[in-house]
Amino acid sequence: MPDHVAPVRRLAARVVRPLCTALLLGLAVTAAGAQEAPAAAAGLTAVKAAHWIDTESGRARGPVVVVIKDERITEVHDGGDVPAGATVIDLGDATLLPGLIDVHVHLTSDPTTSTGNYYRDALTQSAMDEAVLAPMLAKRTLDAGFTTVRNVGAPAYIDVALRDAIDRGQIPGPRMLVATVPIGSTGGHADDSTGFSPDVSFAGPTGVADGVDAVRARVRENVKRGADVIKFMASAGVLSNEASVGAPQYTQAEMDAIVDEAHRWGKKVAAHAHGAEAIAMAIRAGVDSVEHCSFIDAEGLKLAKARGTYLDFDVYNDDYILAEYAKLGTPPAQIAKEKLVGRVQRENFRKAVQANEKMAFATDAGVYPHGWNGKQFAKMVQWGMTPMQAIQSATWNAADLLGWRDRVGAIKPGLYADMVAVKGDPLKDVSVLEHVDFVMKGGRVDRSDLAGR
Repeated sequence: MPDHVAPVRRLAARVVRPLCTALLLGLAVTAAGAQEAPAAAAGLTAVKAAHWIDTESGRARGPVVVVIKDERITEVHDGGDVPAGATVIDLGDATLLPGLIDVHVHLTSDPTTSTGNYYRDALTQSAMDEAVLAPMLAKRTLDAGFTTVRNVGAPAYIDVALRDAIDRGQIPGPRMLVATVPIGSTGGHADDSTGFSPDVSFAGPTGVADGVDAVRARVRENVKRGADVIKFMASAGVLSNEASVGAPQYTQAEMDAIVDEAHRWGKKVAAHAHGAEAIAMAIRAGVDSVEHCSFIDAEGLKLAKARGTYLDFDVYNDDYILAEYAKLGTPPAQIAKEKLVGRVQRENFRKAVQANEKMAFATDAGVYPHGWNGKQFAKMVQWGMTPMQAIQSATWNAADLLGWRDRVGAIKPGLYADMVAVKGDPLKDVSVLEHVDFVMKGGRVDRSDLAGR
């Protein structure tokens, strides 16, 4: 499915220094009236709810009392007394879950920012425009209950500046792991100039690299600039101007080199891949996850199972692209590629569920509006998952892919106090997760339509 090169992506000249990007992030927050997160309150907080979902065991339980000290959970009780002197947040009959995790987002783009003219956007808007809007998109994501995200592609190292500002408590947003600029071949899915006149050139950081030595150097550069994860384009894509939708765009030797170098630096690797051949090549190279997975075949499913590779299907955004992207002035050839992908991807998602593959919740938010991430839950259930499986894909399983099970993904002692609550029962109607009623990150309430004190 589509990736960071959505038609709303700004392709204008990007002579933007990281320091300028960080400054713009701060200016955007000031303009939006965002407030600094206050220091964690002294003492204990106790969150009470009638129901909770234990994502580690896959069981619905309740009632529950979750005790929080500073940013972390210290105790979880099935009912019982609240510690003396604790500040109580009583969520009543709501269902409490861990904060949700989306392992495939792009917080520097959003279709709602498009002018409706693909080429005008490409040639008149720059990475500065994206930097100004990124804090708003991060806050929208957090408000939707996604307290952790993996941002798998952004221009000009905006995602690094955004992550760091959030970590410093200067702006509200989810915990972020970032990939910086995705690595890709000349003329491929990461090459901004594909499809433009040879007289048009684009400045700024680029992930375009060809050959074993060059891709190794690009991995090192991304690590140097702050990447938590390495992202590369194993195949062609949908929302870009190359003709193919899924053909391999690197050799096996190049893919092997990217993964070897990333793992040498202790970084996990995500491979964008639609086509069956590219998927198999990426898995053989040792990637930690394959993104999109549209045309995965029996061989790819077998390889992923044998090697423990996560398969990340973005099975909601086909609906949005086919309904809205013609209105955004997206080139017809790109929409035609989406029509080749959508239904087949969902059918292969069902096969992956039936094969009991390792799967994480990955939406490609930014291709459709941020804050809509939860709409994918219903699609995952429609195409084969149980509600519990879908919830675990966005909590305990996603935390495993990120290497963060010691931080997020469950409600258990020692983890961050990242929690959401809904009024209904998501195991009966998973669509209630499209509109969460309570969001807490690190023991701090981000928003609530439920909590009483």
